Amino acid sequence: MTRLLNRAAPYLLALPAWIWLGLFFVVPIVGLLWMSLMTGNIIVGFQQTFNVGIYPEVITTYWEHILRSLGYGLAATLLCIAIGYPVAYWIAFHGGAHKSTYLLLLLLPFFVTQVLRTISWKFLLADDGLILGTLKAIHLLPQDARVLSTSIAVIFGLAYTFLPFMVLPIYAVLEQVDHRVVEAAYDLYASRFHAFVHVILPMSLPGVFAGVLLVFVPSSADYVTAWVLGGTHNTMIGNVIQSQYLVNNAYPTAAAITFVLMSVLLIGIFSYAKALGTERVMEVQAG
Repeated sequence: MTRLLNRAAPYLLALPAWIWLGLFFVVPIVGLLWMSLMTGNIIVGFQQTFNVGIYPEVITTYWEHILRSLGYGLAATLLCIAIGYPVAYWIAFHGGAHKSTYLLLLLLPFFVTQVLRTISWKFLLADDGLILGTLKAIHLLPQDARVLSTSIAVIFGLAYTFLPFMVLPIYAVLEQVDHRVVEAAYDLYASRFHAFVHVILPMSLPGVFAGVLLVFVPSSADYVTAWVLGGTHNTMIGNVIQSQYLVNNAYPTAAAITFVLMSVLLIGIFSYAKALGTERVMEVQAG
């Protein structure tokens, strides 16, 4: 009995997590799939007819929104890498005793809800707001210049919202880098650039891999930023899903769009993992 309990202990410890995933992930996903195959409306009710034809219909109708969302998510992810990696690198290697303070400052905006933070950017980026109004007043921008209701506003808004999700995993990996390895590279006459490219960057790939996943997936499905900063010509697929659910009450259509988006994101994630080489990432992390 003791031997049996010892073998079962890891599974028993993991059981609450599996129950949690089953109740709050698997069951909703199955329910969403079941709903997507229904037909009807909110007045007469919905009936299960296994209407698989709804999937090519939503792809044909909303492919432009899906591509726009993926493009915005990819652009925001690349911008987060460009900004977040230097920030994580500086905190990890030059933060000293104030690393926790810098991380707190990075996370401080998260104490305010995303809607309020995004609306604040709407006021800052208004045509006569604090930023554009000042630049126009000193004649650094033409009077007809605008940022709101453009793709640039949406991309920068997404990058601002999800930047900490890029910085934190990269910082967590860089913090574990053995400084003696970097010093050994310098002792072998490597310049700072070559030491970074051949030593630090490969060792930080697990953090970059995690950061890309944490930023790309939610930013591609975001609808608050596009709703506040994007205008009618920059609608993302998340706005379409929200409208189908809460405005049109077209639950099967919304569920089908959700599954199409989920499938596209999964294909993108697996392609990214294949291209980067998850085995190589794990080997670097283990090394």
